[in-house]
Parts: sequence; structure tokens; C-alpha cells
Amino acid sequence: MLDEALKQRIDQEVAAQDVVLFMKGSPVFPQCGFSAAVVQVLGHMGVKFKGVNVLDDPSIRDGIKEYSSWPTIPQLYVKGEFVGGCDIIREMFETGELAEMLQTRGIEVQLDA
Repeated sequence: MLDEALKQRIDQEVAAQDVVLFMKGSPVFPQCGFSAAVVQVLGHMGVKFKGVNVLDDPSIRDGIKEYSSWPTIPQLYVKGEFVGGCDIIREMFETGELAEMLQTRGIEVQLDA
């Protein structure tokens, strides 16, 4: 069960910026291939985001999985809403759905036309 203090910390992280990625490592130095893939997608789209390194804090690393009811990391949040993990983000990127969803929510996206 996610305790209230941890839930509030995660709430604050999720609300800190429009796009937040809970990941292993940092955006500059991802420490797993899945995190790197999502960083690459967001970077390719020119999306500004905050990376939260779950390796720095085991309570966040476990808590975020319970918070979202999603078993894996990375996890992408847009405007406070859980979007998905690596496979979902990659698929949404490939179909154009990710850019559309970000733009609909007022997030600036730079696509190579």
C-alpha cells in the first residue's frame, strides 16, 4: 500500500512540470535501454521534460509502480496523467499519436517535416 507521504511526493513530482519521465538514470545519462528509448523519442520531438531518477530513491522506484498500477519503468506523465511505458510511448510516437496527444494538451512539439 502506497503511504500518504510517498504519494504526496510523487504527486509533487508529477505536477512539477508538464512532462515528467520516471526513469532509470537521468535524461543526459539513461541507465537502461528502455529509459534511453523514451528520452530519445522526447528529444527527437523537442519536448522539454523533467527526468526523475528512480535509482536515486528506492521508495520512489517501488512507489511509482503502485502509484500508476504499472509494473515497469520508465513511466511518462503528461499534465499529471500517466501515459505509458517504453513500448506504448514508442508505438504512439511511430503512429503520430504521441505528437497529437502532446499538442492537444498544449505541449510544444517540433516535428521534422
